[in-house]
Amino acid sequence: MATVEGVSSSTSTTTTATSKALGQDDFLTLLVAQLQNQDPMNPADATEFTAQLAQYSQLEQLFNLNDAMDELTSATTESQNISTLSLIGQDVVVEGAKFTLGEAPVQIGYKVDGSVSGLSIFIKNSSGKTVATLSASDLGEGNHFLTWDGKDANGKALDAGTYSMELNAKSTDTSATVTPLIRSTVTGVDLSGSEPMVVTGSGQYRVSAVYGAYDSDQGALDSSAE
Repeated sequence: MATVEGVSSSTSTTTTATSKALGQDDFLTLLVAQLQNQDPMNPADATEFTAQLAQYSQLEQLFNLNDAMDELTSATTESQNISTLSLIGQDVVVEGAKFTLGEAPVQIGYKVDGSVSGLSIFIKNSSGKTVATLSASDLGEGNHFLTWDGKDANGKALDAGTYSMELNAKSTDTSATVTPLIRSTVTGVDLSGSEPMVVTGSGQYRVSAVYGAYDSDQGALDSSAE
């Protein structure tokens, strides 16, 4: 049986043009072309023809699998978007160091993994200057929160704007880690990007950074600062 490259010149040109993106229809067209251009004195071998039909069947299954995966991905994304919308009005805990200070106090926190003997939280303004220092008293493993009233070390109310916190932990455990957390109420959801973003009073965060969601009237999770 003649190979694909051995059919008519026009078919050979088609092969070159489609070799980089061979689809189901292209594969079937080439298979039919082989049959039409086979040598009458040397007809197609049944075994080889059956093998090529099997290849076509496998190609069709792969395309169907790709379509099914695309549909599954689309359904998963849509489900994630719908689930994210349900967070509006709830408080979420997110991993992050930056937050927005408004008129109301903000809840900041930290997650302890391992054993620590002391923890200082430095509040910095947008210029990187330390404007307040908090000392955490709850050092057990897990998530802990405290409320910052937005005042500096002298008790003066700071201007609204973007702030950040820097954690400085003391520990003899070299594997211990402390992660900054923020709790804030979700006021909206941004679905314009590749991943949904929750919009809160403290800023925007990826939904993958959300540690948990709570009723907004639940109050503070913890008050562990001196």
